[in-house]
Amino acid sequence: MSALRSGDIPEGMIQAMDAAKRQGLQKDLRALAANIRADAEGRYDSAEPGWRAGVEWTLLWIENTASQLTEDRPGAGAGGRGQGVSPEW
Repeated sequence: MSALRSGDIPEGMIQAMDAAKRQGLQKDLRALAANIRADAEGRYDSAEPGWRAGVEWTLLWIENTASQLTEDRPGAGAGGRGQGVSPEW
């Protein structure tokens, strides 16, 4: 059996693997956001000013990042440095 070379993998297969990785990362990010949201519930009342805004900003950033992973545009991939979305303060 010979070693697999990069040219041996069809481009379609590489794209499918990349899409699967992005979808998996997207699922993980959304699970993280759900865990943060669940942990933060009930803590808003006793938190210092600005804490709630920080949590909400973080959740928005995570969701924006997750959404970018499956958009059809250049740089939207997991390793890409496309147009970043940063929630406004």
